[in-house]
Amino acid sequence: MAKSKSPVVITSGKIEVKRDGKGKIWSHLRQKWLDETPEEFVRQSYLPVLVNEYGYSLDQMDEELEVTGRGSGHARADFVIWRSAEDKANQKNPLIIVECKSDNVTISVKDYGQGDNYARLTGAKFFVTHNNRETKFWRVIHDSMPKYPEEIENIPHASDSDKEIEELLSKLKTFREDEFAKLLHECHNVIRNREKLDPAAAFDEIAKILFVKVYVERELKAKRQRKNIFSAEFLDEQLGDDPLNDLFEKTKRFYAKDKIFDDTDRINLKPATGREIVRRLERYNLSDTSEDIKGIAFERFLGRTFRGEIGQFFTPRTITEFMIRMVEPKEGDVICDPASGSGGFLIRFFEIVRQQILADADRQYQEYKASLESKTYSDAKKAELLRAKHDEIQATLDQSKKGSRLWNLANRCIYGTDANDRMARTSKMNMIMHGDGHGGVHHHDGFINVNGIFEGRFDIVLTNPPFGANVEADDKILESEVTVPDDVYNRYKADYGQAYVEAQKRVQAARGKSIASLFELPKGAQSKIKTEILFIERCLALLKPGGRLGIVLPEGVFNNPSLAYVREFCEDRAYIRAVVSLPQETFFSSGASVKASLLFMQKFNAEEQAKFDQLKAQTRAEVEAKYAPEMEAEKARIAAELDALKAEKTKEAGEKRKALKKELDAYLKAMEEKITAEARALLKERFDYPIFMYEAEKVGITATGEPDQNELFPNPNQPPDCEKTCLELYQEFQRDPKAFFLQGDK
Repeated sequence: MAKSKSPVVITSGKIEVKRDGKGKIWSHLRQKWLDETPEEFVRQSYLPVLVNEYGYSLDQMDEELEVTGRGSGHARADFVIWRSAEDKANQKNPLIIVECKSDNVTISVKDYGQGDNYARLTGAKFFVTHNNRETKFWRVIHDSMPKYPEEIENIPHASDSDKEIEELLSKLKTFREDEFAKLLHECHNVIRNREKLDPAAAFDEIAKILFVKVYVERELKAKRQRKNIFSAEFLDEQLGDDPLNDLFEKTKRFYAKDKIFDDTDRINLKPATGREIVRRLERYNLSDTSEDIKGIAFERFLGRTFRGEIGQFFTPRTITEFMIRMVEPKEGDVICDPASGSGGFLIRFFEIVRQQILADADRQYQEYKASLESKTYSDAKKAELLRAKHDEIQATLDQSKKGSRLWNLANRCIYGTDANDRMARTSKMNMIMHGDGHGGVHHHDGFINVNGIFEGRFDIVLTNPPFGANVEADDKILESEVTVPDDVYNRYKADYGQAYVEAQKRVQAARGKSIASLFELPKGAQSKIKTEILFIERCLALLKPGGRLGIVLPEGVFNNPSLAYVREFCEDRAYIRAVVSLPQETFFSSGASVKASLLFMQKFNAEEQAKFDQLKAQTRAEVEAKYAPEMEAEKARIAAELDALKAEKTKEAGEKRKALKKELDAYLKAMEEKITAEARALLKERFDYPIFMYEAEKVGITATGEPDQNELFPNPNQPPDCEKTCLELYQEFQRDPKAFFLQGDK
């Protein structure tokens, strides 16, 4: 018989979460031991927060309370909180309704709706949706029915006055994102003004301090320390000359393997300036703040700082969202952005797939829970089985555990590189702000293999490459770009196998050669080639057979006659799935004026490529055979005329011979162009498939960067006449393209 565990007490101030070690958990409100299901643990873990942090007393709360009257047991609120014990006793309307959810539920609109409904039924002004991953706070407007719940930054504390509660009711959470973005910009200005640094250098110092903050919070959380050492008070208590740089040294060691900072890097600020930045940032707990809030705020700060002052620009969030939805990421997909910038595509991939994984984990748990309903087990036994299943599932999600689903997502599925060291560092920091997954991001030329970024490896490539710049003929592959220390080489070889070894051989063989020599697209003796052209080839090369590509390109790539060879290069290797034209002003707010379109392709698998190549050779042979008699006759005619002139040694005869040879060369060149064009046309006719085309007018952002109506994907701000968004039409097109052509023929 197994020994029972000793009771577990999780201390949390005035009241504690109490577990008896035998499968029971104590309800302070119901004053009894309950079977400890995973759901019950979520609920009883939140009660100490309400009591200890918000100051509510047990006698002004109730638990598992029916909110729709007798006989509606399914409509129970986890916690109901009144303004006072007297209000509860007199059955007045409560102040707050709390709904607790399973740990792996990503709290969604339907959950908001349930809490909103309970709050309306009871007359409560606030409701809370909570699990151990996230907590969201909402206000309830009782004199109207808003289409979408209104999120606020917090709920009242027990000691708040009526006036403070009303102020909280009027303060929406969206201001919190702006507030944090504004604060980061204020810190940036403090550094610029006090230290006389240029914008880029000032940003670098902000980045270092934010990394320190993230490191400190993770350490505090891991070690269960309550004292915040990222504070002006802590810095003042230290004896050293520069305590902030002491923390930075620890941070550098923590992130050493990511090569975010050089060994010699330090925070280049006067201690007083560093203290002021810490003082301004210390009240924000980035570890507890919603990843979406801090991520959006950081991106707003990035956009404002880089666009206005450093010259970089970013893909608008609505375009990023649309592109990633178009390629339909799923668990197990491996993604790369070879021009990652601030990491927007990689971050959104991480968020979407993580949500899929959590939803699948919750599905597994709920199915198991449902299967127990038909069993004759006691409630205690069911709770025991549920705890075991919950723990089993949670073990597969532990992001710190190598091999878990979330660890694999963060460490084996996300790769990016940027040639600008500041942007690569920014991308890493942005990913950390969103919940991590930064380890595959590198400061490196996107055209050259590094770490896990090499040919034939990715299910998805999404990118917004730099436009207009050129790769010059004398841009060489440097020794430093392909040299890999033995320990790093061996680690990556263990991670990626023989494919990595072969990829390294290719780049080693290219040392000292021009970057353009790695590619097929540069034509003849071109002295330079546009970067976006090379990125098209690079992206297709990075994809696995069957992989999906989404890329932002200037419209000239789609319609410039001189770039037909680029379009044919794509057609020879992948299906063109969709082309979406964007409004001229889409990137104005980012500092770019080029009209762009989005190209979506799917690389041929081996069978499709073989079929295409065979058909290409066949159509070429047919067209060549068609013109062979004519060409043979013409060559014979010119050969006969040349033969007739062979005996003549006059100057006039020599000129005739030159003219005939020139005529033959011109004829053969013209026929080659004619055969190539006809063969391509015949190939397209026989390798025919539908391509989705869409011209967008409203994409969620104005020319000045303000939010706008968005017809690209389902969202609350669709144009009134937009019955179906571009994404929805594309999904219908994929299922039945014939329906679109039939509509067009009517």
